[in-house]
Amino acid sequence: MKCPFCGEQSTQVTDTRENEDADIVRRRRRCLACDKRFTTYERIDLKLPVVIKRNGSRTEFDRAKLLGSMKLALRKRPVMAENVDAAIGRIEARLLSLGEREIPSERIGELVMRELRKLDKVAYVRFASVYRNFEDVDGFSEAVREVTRGRSRARASRS
Repeated sequence: MKCPFCGEQSTQVTDTRENEDADIVRRRRRCLACDKRFTTYERIDLKLPVVIKRNGSRTEFDRAKLLGSMKLALRKRPVMAENVDAAIGRIEARLLSLGEREIPSERIGELVMRELRKLDKVAYVRFASVYRNFEDVDGFSEAVREVTRGRSRARASRS
C-alpha cells in the first residue's frame, strides 16, 4: 500500500477490524519511511447496475457521487458518518438484489429519500426539494406533510 504522505510503498498494518456486517475491513497502517499513520478500507467490489439518467444517457454507478449528494443534504445535521455509510451500503445492497443491469436514476433517488427519511427529516426535505425540483412552497409543504404523517403513524402504532 502506497503512503499518501510520502509515496513510499512499504507500509505496515497496525490494526485490522471488520464492520458489524463483516463486509468492510478497516486497516490502520503506518508508513515505514515517514512513520505517519493512515486508514484504508477494503470492500467487496461488485458490479452495480448502470444508471440511466433523466436525459437518457448512461453512466456507471458512482458511490462517491451518492455519498456527496447525501452529505450535502445532511450538511450541518447531527448524523454520524457511520450511519451515512450504512445507509449507502443498504442502497447498494438493494441495487444488487434487484439483479438488473440498468436502473433509472429516479429509482436510486427514491432509495436515497427512503434512507434520508430514516436518518434525518430535514435532510429528507432538502434532498426532496432538489430531487423533485420544487418550484414553489407547495412542494415543500407536501414533503413536510409526508414526514409528519410518517411520524404520527409511528406514534399511533406505539400506543
